[in-house]
Amino acid sequence: MTAAFDAVVVGAGPNGLSAAVVLARAGLRVQLLERADTIGGGTRTAELTLPGFRHDICSAVHPMAMASGFFRRWGLQQRVEMIVPEVSYGHPLDGGTAGVAYRDLERTADGLGVDGPTWHRMFSRLVDLEPELSQFTLSPILQVPRHLGTTVEFGLRILHQAGPWWDAGLRTEEARALLAGVMAHAIRPMPSLSASAAGLALAVHGHGYGWAVPRGGSQAIADALADDLVAHGGVIETGVEVTSLRQLDASVRLLDVTPKQLIAIAGDEMPAGYRRRLERFRYGGGASKVDFALSGPVPWQAEELRRTPTVHLGGDRAAVARAEHDVARGVHPAEPFVLAVQAGVVDDTRAPAGQHALWTYAHVPNGSTVDMTEAVTQQIERFAPGFRDLVLASRAHTASDLEEHDPNYVGGDIASGAPTMRQLIARPVVSTDPWRTPVPGTYLASSSVPPGPSVHGMGGAYAALSALRHEFGVEHLPRLGPDGGTTT
Repeated sequence: MTAAFDAVVVGAGPNGLSAAVVLARAGLRVQLLERADTIGGGTRTAELTLPGFRHDICSAVHPMAMASGFFRRWGLQQRVEMIVPEVSYGHPLDGGTAGVAYRDLERTADGLGVDGPTWHRMFSRLVDLEPELSQFTLSPILQVPRHLGTTVEFGLRILHQAGPWWDAGLRTEEARALLAGVMAHAIRPMPSLSASAAGLALAVHGHGYGWAVPRGGSQAIADALADDLVAHGGVIETGVEVTSLRQLDASVRLLDVTPKQLIAIAGDEMPAGYRRRLERFRYGGGASKVDFALSGPVPWQAEELRRTPTVHLGGDRAAVARAEHDVARGVHPAEPFVLAVQAGVVDDTRAPAGQHALWTYAHVPNGSTVDMTEAVTQQIERFAPGFRDLVLASRAHTASDLEEHDPNYVGGDIASGAPTMRQLIARPVVSTDPWRTPVPGTYLASSSVPPGPSVHGMGGAYAALSALRHEFGVEHLPRLGPDGGTTT
């Protein structure tokens, strides 16, 4: 009996969607199945607090989407209005000062005083080489770098910021905290190679492609991918939970899941050796999310923070590092690192006129069941006195709640696997083709495979290309651009 589809993709997050788009663009009959009632995974948007307040459920700001080779070929900016702010991110300190990263590197350096020349030297060359850097950071690590010089230069910057000498060079608390804030995105102890690599790449994009916010919310990215999939013959079904490969009516299966779910779904079809390797895969620190509906904008003491969507909260560099070490030890920090996104400063669709929707998460130990509303409120109030009086409503999701919402966030790990240096190489296993599993026709297409976490669609695109090569004899990506061509 002929299968109804050439390929089935499980999971409609950004990687599952990108995999399905690539396969459909290659002319295959594609079915996409999603456990939830809505598509999007890490790119969902909903009214979580009050009517008219649109909150991103997971991802909110998208530097990696702007740098993604898949999204650039697919023409993301032609399909979704990606608002690139003048101020990429900021980091307040006690006393009303703040480090501010403008998209303009020169302006950033000017604002950092005595640290300006050092900041400029640290990033100017890498910003000039941003396309080459993105090609490296969004590629499998087990390959010969296409741009060796750029890779070496980036590696030297990582090493400088990853050891006991990481405070060398930057003298002001504003500059040190500004760098610590982007490194903390990795939810890893600091200093470390993985935190430094993630932070430096994000900082480069802050001065290059920018930290973009999709108008209307991150759901716009998922909806645009879904529209393209359907336009090329793909079929999407929501509310379908897949618990076994036997449910899938195709010989080729791509799963946007983590190793934990892959083990459960593949069951006895998975070779014992491969299963043991997947069982060694480790999940990292968690995120505890709090969304706020506000009667007005956040009253930051530092005026420049009122112009950027992204604010990092945690105090000086030493305090941020201390909080991240606590999380790694399984301890809730007394003063947690908090990432806050006030999309309304550039996107007026997020809340009723004059009001604001504020997105936040705090770093917590994996599996935490602690409601962080008060801790987050205190951190914001610390740098924006009067914030508490603006809160109309709030809604909290603990780290455990996030896993219930999306099984890929095991214990609240929004990276779908700790981004340690070991797991950047063995993600989830050491292989030059880690997307292909030893289960016939089965591929892993999630943030648990290279190039890892964030919204860039590359994990799904790589998995789809692997499936096309091995199952259908297709060696190259199909044309992805909106007009049937390619974009850059």
